[in-house]
Amino acid sequence: MESDSTFDTIEQGVVTTHAVVEMKKDTVADAALIKPEAIEKAKIPYFEKGPGLDFPRFFTKKGVDPFDAIEWDFRSARITNEKGESVFEQTDIEVPVFWSQLATNVVSSKYFRGQLGAPGRERSVKQLIGRVVDTMTQWGKDGNYFATEDDLQAFSDELKFLLVNQYASFNSPVWFNVGIEARPQASACFIVSCEDRMQSILELAKTEGMIFKFGSGSGSNLSSLRSSRENLSGGGSASGPVSFMRGFDSFAGVIKSGGKTRRAAKMVILNADHPDIAEFVESKAKEEKKAWALIDAGYDPGFNVPGGAYDSVMFQNANHSVRATDAFFEAVERDEVWYTKAVTTGQPMDKLGARDLFKKMAESAWICGDPGVQYHDTTNHWHTCPNTAQIRASNPCSEYVFLDDSACNLSSLNLMKFRDEAGEFDVEAFRSAVRTMTTAQEIIVSNASYPTEKIAQNSFDYRPLGLGYANLGALLMARGLPYDDARGRSYAAAITAIMTGEAYRQSSVIAERCGGPFPGFKKNEEPCIRVMGQHRTAVDRIEKSCPEYMVDAARDIWEGVVERSSRHGLRNAQATVLAPTGTIGFMMDCDTTGVEPDIALVKYKSLVGGGVMKIVNNTVPEALKRLGYDDRTTKSILEHIDTEDTIEGATGLRDEDLPVFDCAFRPANGMRSIEPMGHIQMMAAVQPFLSGAISKTVNVPNDATVEQIEELYLQGWKLGLKALAIYRDGCKRTQPLSTSRPGEQTVEAAKPHRHRLPDERRSVTHKFSVGGHEGYITVGLYDDGTPGEIFIAMSKEGSVISGLMDCFATSISLALQYGVPLKTLVEKFSHTRFEPSGYTGNPDIPFAKSIMDYLFRWIGMRFLKTEPPPTKSLEEVVSAAHKGSAMVEEDRAFAVQSDAPPCPDCGMIMVRNAACYRCTNCGLSYGCS
Repeated sequence: MESDSTFDTIEQGVVTTHAVVEMKKDTVADAALIKPEAIEKAKIPYFEKGPGLDFPRFFTKKGVDPFDAIEWDFRSARITNEKGESVFEQTDIEVPVFWSQLATNVVSSKYFRGQLGAPGRERSVKQLIGRVVDTMTQWGKDGNYFATEDDLQAFSDELKFLLVNQYASFNSPVWFNVGIEARPQASACFIVSCEDRMQSILELAKTEGMIFKFGSGSGSNLSSLRSSRENLSGGGSASGPVSFMRGFDSFAGVIKSGGKTRRAAKMVILNADHPDIAEFVESKAKEEKKAWALIDAGYDPGFNVPGGAYDSVMFQNANHSVRATDAFFEAVERDEVWYTKAVTTGQPMDKLGARDLFKKMAESAWICGDPGVQYHDTTNHWHTCPNTAQIRASNPCSEYVFLDDSACNLSSLNLMKFRDEAGEFDVEAFRSAVRTMTTAQEIIVSNASYPTEKIAQNSFDYRPLGLGYANLGALLMARGLPYDDARGRSYAAAITAIMTGEAYRQSSVIAERCGGPFPGFKKNEEPCIRVMGQHRTAVDRIEKSCPEYMVDAARDIWEGVVERSSRHGLRNAQATVLAPTGTIGFMMDCDTTGVEPDIALVKYKSLVGGGVMKIVNNTVPEALKRLGYDDRTTKSILEHIDTEDTIEGATGLRDEDLPVFDCAFRPANGMRSIEPMGHIQMMAAVQPFLSGAISKTVNVPNDATVEQIEELYLQGWKLGLKALAIYRDGCKRTQPLSTSRPGEQTVEAAKPHRHRLPDERRSVTHKFSVGGHEGYITVGLYDDGTPGEIFIAMSKEGSVISGLMDCFATSISLALQYGVPLKTLVEKFSHTRFEPSGYTGNPDIPFAKSIMDYLFRWIGMRFLKTEPPPTKSLEEVVSAAHKGSAMVEEDRAFAVQSDAPPCPDCGMIMVRNAACYRCTNCGLSYGCS
């Protein structure tokens, strides 16, 4: 690309559409988009004007603004950090009355535009949604998408209804940029090519930097770069892709995504036959081991800590994946030789054992979670445009898989909203929402900016979209269907089939009514129609346990897609993906994200007026009712969950219903969770009905073996997945900074009184080890079994450690005897961090950040569950579930991953979400867009 071409004004992004051609030159200059001569370069697709779309209403009434059809409320949004200090506050925010406080906090802190405190800053959800909807409506009008003004208004009202009522949401870049930038970057997902030229390598760094700046993520396959053992044309040896990855990783770490504090999102891919594949496979694991050594030497183990252990090693800002063919997996199964091939000549270079390389992949994933696997041949079997080029790469979370130098704008539907009064899935409402969102996303394509001419051109030529959904886990549980069961999988498959089928059907209608199919369709007509047929055939393989009306609807839709696309083509080469739905999931008040199951049955929720409330998941009473339990038994089960933080052991619960309530994480006082293969089988059930892939990391327990990870990667291939990533819980040694609640309040006693223990008392002695330092704790008990004193024995009598521990134990004993609640002490001293720290050998507390951390977490597990909350009626329990907003401290109720990082915005401990993390306190998505 020439230095004096399109990109003098890259800061604002690049866009070339048919609309730009008609813009006045001064308007183009004001928008700081592209030079006039770049319009010719981009070969902008011109679509002949068609009759436009007829757009019938489903959710709205003509003449009634959807904003006026709901009740509004004024609130303050305040987000606190782990110390209870305010990190964001905005008052007098106008929101729908049914939006939770967390949705209010997330939208106001992440999406409202303007400087905080400035007069022009957005302060109402009406302004936010109006800004986006009005802009898209004008784009639709300018692009002649609709037959009449009434159809245009119907589209605008239907879109506004879906967004304000939390039926759907666009990806974050839309909320960041649409209606703000003249030509906004609206896509979350980018795939960027890299050629074996220094100029191209440096251009990749530049392009990714601009993608990160505007809040999006990118992925690249670096297999085109010659290996470190091949020669340069001018003499000498090449650096190889892993060397350049170090530079790319550093740029990603410096550039904050969307101008925020979250790290940029990046994916790096290398083919399994590249000569540097072994170095690539082990690259991140070796850096992880360096981080361990630094932690052992006293460096801070936290993420985002300047100068800390993880800040000092490479490859912490990217996901790594190996791109492997069927031939590779077949060689693994047969224990055959695997040859790498020189990039420059294609000649064989290394003779490897396929199983040896595969084992290295699993070993590295066991250590640090990378590399994942991308199944090359499966992906291209479902490729609609293979006559253009193969699919070689993906975005950072692996849900968008398509041509190099392409982009995808995402949106998601909230599945819990599409239920009728009887709790059945409302197919027609769902189809209507799909049509509206598909149309809106199609309109975005021609009006968004793109960071390079190639990406702009491919966006116009192929017009890929990424519609998806969230809240699947909650929907299945509310219906009484286990996530890890054929019934749950078939239900999910039918929904996904309906979604993608209706999206492609609408794409065909747009092609017919708005000027033809995507420009690359003619070149790829045969494979495109063939893939539509593959989707249609897959419907017949949906398990019979799914309601018949849903399967019939999916079959009818797909038959129509095959017929219509054969006659009219498709406007979009891709239509759907399943993304993580991190921040936008909070905006829609979803209990679960993407294709994920629920995290836990018990959550802590922030209240509108402040404070925190522990509640049983709102879907549990619905599920119990669906399963036929009466009010008395339901009340008993909910109280058991509220008391024990688990449904296991609840009186009256049938054993065969336990799988309905299995969640992603094991509860603190239970043993059940969804097995890794349960996650993979769910992915396999929905994958045949997606244009793209699925963003989901399969979590495996800490004690999983390398061989088990190998088997999961093999099963992903056999079950037809396009990509798979494995994460072993606790594999990283980073530790949370704090899990204390914001705004803690203690009650002072008016007249302190010491309640001594009797001279003869019962006690419990527990042996512990923290990082190799052994000791004993003895807890003296009152007659009712509650702790009244502690003794700690460590090191030799008379040593400094022994003296300090004696004094500390005495102070805690006095605190207990003067009435300081044990719960307060446990929350105060748990998760304090200082040396010595390390592994403990206790499966319930595998890693302690200090001796105090271990002792008080053990005390809490051993004694706090003897303090049941006040008894509540069924109505009170269910009502409480409706009052909260969203999760603040899930690690109180379940065994959260011990290596989850703190949120860089507010400091709360984050929760893993697909291949990234999200903060349940402020809504930040960390590592994805």
